[in-house]
Amino acid sequence: MAEVDEIIKGCLSGRRHFQELLYRRYSPRFYAVSLQYAGNAEEARDILQESFIKIFENLEKFNHDGSFEGWMRRIVVNTALERYRNRYYLTRVDDIESGEEPEADPGTTDFAGLEACDLLKMIMELPPKYRMVFNLYAIEGYTHKEIAEMLRISEGTSKSNLSRARDILQRKVKIFTGISRRVINV
Repeated sequence: MAEVDEIIKGCLSGRRHFQELLYRRYSPRFYAVSLQYAGNAEEARDILQESFIKIFENLEKFNHDGSFEGWMRRIVVNTALERYRNRYYLTRVDDIESGEEPEADPGTTDFAGLEACDLLKMIMELPPKYRMVFNLYAIEGYTHKEIAEMLRISEGTSKSNLSRARDILQRKVKIFTGISRRVINV
């Protein structure tokens, strides 16, 4: 952490070398986070750029209580959320109060050939409202109540969107693994 503290101090003193060092160290990791929320690589780069601007502008607010990386990740996720709200807020969201989450049966799917990059691509192909809820719930660990507040939707809509995202992903995984098995068996 001493090295990170030195980088933070260097950034706070306005030294470009340390700003570049901070960016180079964390940008690949946070680009991956941005990509989870973005619809494409260009949008992910925009989210990453906006996030680092906010990180540099708010660096003096980091109080060293928690993880610096966690603090920055929160800024990246919030930047993606803000971008989503600005872009999709006017789109009507189904307000279904009874969105129950289906029980997952891990024994029913063979994941042969499925790589993390394949799953990330599938997540990126989800419609924006489903992708956002899926990422916030499954990856970031937010509750449906928290997601509802962040996205200004009901908890039921959050649950419904998660359920639909899971259904879409399950179908895509079945198709993918079916294709993989055929390629392996040839």
